Amino acid sequence: MLREAIDKVVILARGLGTRMRRQDTEVVLAPEQEAVAQQGLKALVPVGRPFLDYVLTALADAGYRRICLVVAPDHTAIRDYYTRQAPPRRIEISYAVQPEPRGTADAVAAAESFVQQDSFLMINSDNYYPLEALSRLRQGSGSAVALFEQETMIRLGNIPAERVRQFAVAQMNGAGCLTRILEKPTEATLAALPRPLWISMNCWRFRPTIFEACRRIGPSPRGEYEITDAVQYAIDHLGERFQAILVQAAVLDLTCRKDILPVQQRLASLAVDY
Repeated sequence: MLREAIDKVVILARGLGTRMRRQDTEVVLAPEQEAVAQQGLKALVPVGRPFLDYVLTALADAGYRRICLVVAPDHTAIRDYYTRQAPPRRIEISYAVQPEPRGTADAVAAAESFVQQDSFLMINSDNYYPLEALSRLRQGSGSAVALFEQETMIRLGNIPAERVRQFAVAQMNGAGCLTRILEKPTEATLAALPRPLWISMNCWRFRPTIFEACRRIGPSPRGEYEITDAVQYAIDHLGERFQAILVQAAVLDLTCRKDILPVQQRLASLAVDY
């Protein structure tokens, strides 16, 4: 299969930010951080600059140029910021609206008209991914997933070890392709897996076939349409192969208020230029 550099990115930015809204008596935020955290807008939480500014800068550095933010109908703050306050220089930003929070697969499906027939990168808006992962996915071929070594995530990232050990773990075959994502694996399941453990942080290279998979799946037990279910459908029923891109680097995570200061400290030396 020919290698194909891609330049489109779909960023899931529609989330309700429930955990970010939740008060934490152990965390004292700056007034501007508190104001954004109360709205649950994780992408705009200021950590020097709004968190999403650093994500977009990393994407631009990796060579991506066309970005689609999947947002809620009322997420005008994100649009206003990138239209009026801090318009991009190196990238183009467009928007897709997910009317209701019906899960990650539903969010991806909202961006189909932006993607059209191109391959694309899909990431979360509350994760800062290492440049190596973004670059390798851009230059790959076919579908792929970036996987991050668990102990490296614990050693170099901002996420407490007990949280990292609850993250989804990947199973691969001998050809280095993904066979399954194990969500919330039990200790017994983890003990039976070969080391090192590789975890998924929702960093994917998709072909347009993923939209067919998103349409075919039903809701998960929690009532949402999950991108991991769509990936599994694509593997099992559409013959899609997902190459595993193994990365020995950490992903920064901005899920709750406890994450804000550690993330700010790790991003302090980085310039913003998107």
